[in-house]
Amino acid sequence: MAPILHDRPTGHADRNAVRATAPHRAAIVLSNPGLSSTTGWPVGFWWAEVTHPFFAFTEAGWTVDLFSPLGGACVPDAMSDPDDASGWQAEDVLSRGYKHTPWFTELVAATRPVADLSVDDYDALVVAGGQGPMFTFEAAEDLHRIFSAFVEAGKVTAALCHGTAVLRYARLSDGSPLVAGRTVTGFANVEEDAADEATRAAGALGPDGHVMPWRIEDELRALGANYVQAGLWKAFAVRDGNLVTGQQNFSGGEVARLVLEAVGR
Repeated sequence: MAPILHDRPTGHADRNAVRATAPHRAAIVLSNPGLSSTTGWPVGFWWAEVTHPFFAFTEAGWTVDLFSPLGGACVPDAMSDPDDASGWQAEDVLSRGYKHTPWFTELVAATRPVADLSVDDYDALVVAGGQGPMFTFEAAEDLHRIFSAFVEAGKVTAALCHGTAVLRYARLSDGSPLVAGRTVTGFANVEEDAADEATRAAGALGPDGHVMPWRIEDELRALGANYVQAGLWKAFAVRDGNLVTGQQNFSGGEVARLVLEAVGR
């Protein structure tokens, strides 16, 4: 696949002269827009889970391209917006900067379909989260296939927060769950409990309602994964061989750090 060209600046930090004409390349996958079956809210990707890895990779001199299962325009979860009235991510100045940067918003508005993503063209794959993956990834069969292909090719392959929903569906070439026997993390039950409680308090859920239709921690354990987490809203990521996973939206930087270490700067 030909390189994806955009009118965007290149990083100046941590230049590797040996690879000056062939920088490392990362593909970040965003969720396509969807609709929550539990709250009725529009759902999508989480800003910080895209921008923080994007920043870390470009600062290391990498080229980064954005994909989504279906391609096309992607939209963020409202509460991930640092300018949202909730103030939930108001401290995320990195996302605020990218959100107001035309060349970056053009990338988000024109993601390439995952079906066009070639394992040979990229050194690492990162699947970002947000609420969207929980409602859209079951049908994203190209993503299941590509994610598993990266892992089996020995490429560094990552997912974070609810983006780890892909691990529920990804299968190895022998048909076994990709995640079986792997140490992984992802959005924790304690965090789902907190999200449910806050949403009920806001009047958007009934007393027995849940924001998510299923839970990352429970499903990954059921598939035979060694699931670990660091506690409520703690930045945390773990690497098992060439598989990197991050706990939640505060873990994008940690995921990027482990990916950079695994690939080598």
